[in-house]
Amino acid sequence: MVEFSDWDIVYNLLLSARWTVLLSLIAFAGGGAAGLVLLAMRVSPFVSLHRFVNLYVELFQGTPLLMQLFLGFFGLPLLGIDVSAWTAVTVTLTLYTSAYLVDIWRGCVESVPRGQWGAAASLGMSWVQQLRYVIWPQAWKIAVPPTVGFLVQVVKSTALASIVGLTELTKTGNMITNAVFRPFPIYAMVALIYFAMCFPLTWYARVLERRHRCARAR
Repeated sequence: MVEFSDWDIVYNLLLSARWTVLLSLIAFAGGGAAGLVLLAMRVSPFVSLHRFVNLYVELFQGTPLLMQLFLGFFGLPLLGIDVSAWTAVTVTLTLYTSAYLVDIWRGCVESVPRGQWGAAASLGMSWVQQLRYVIWPQAWKIAVPPTVGFLVQVVKSTALASIVGLTELTKTGNMITNAVFRPFPIYAMVALIYFAMCFPLTWYARVLERRHRCARAR
């Protein structure tokens, strides 16, 4: 059995947590960019684009993220596409995140009164201008709280990356546990680190929700 001091364990867990944070930020940024494109397609006048986005959302929301990671990491090499664990995880998490964000944002856009589209059209705006200058600024105020709240889900979802061998927080916790045979304190530390990352986001999302409710009440 390998001897580690408590400080060594905490230090290594904190070092690995930076990869969890980086992975979450990449997935959220990439998923947000893809989600905006998908949102534009979903609210466009073209039915074929609606169907494509609906199929995309159903595919990623209707299958477990773990299976998506397996398909990305083990399935692509069967097609002759060699991918590293990092590439497979970031791409899969980005697609997974975009499927949920486009659904969140679609609901926010649809909550804007339809009369706003007509008012913008009466000013001679194109469809893109209507969405960019009139609809999205109003929808964004509604979308911020659930978007921040969903980031918590993204952070927690990164734990599944350990299944395909990516050394992030959960994987490091597993490795240290196998070395020192002290599962309870180590996994408790891992849980506390996840909590420390997620709680501020959860708290901020609730603050934004309260502000939005107060603004609507006024």
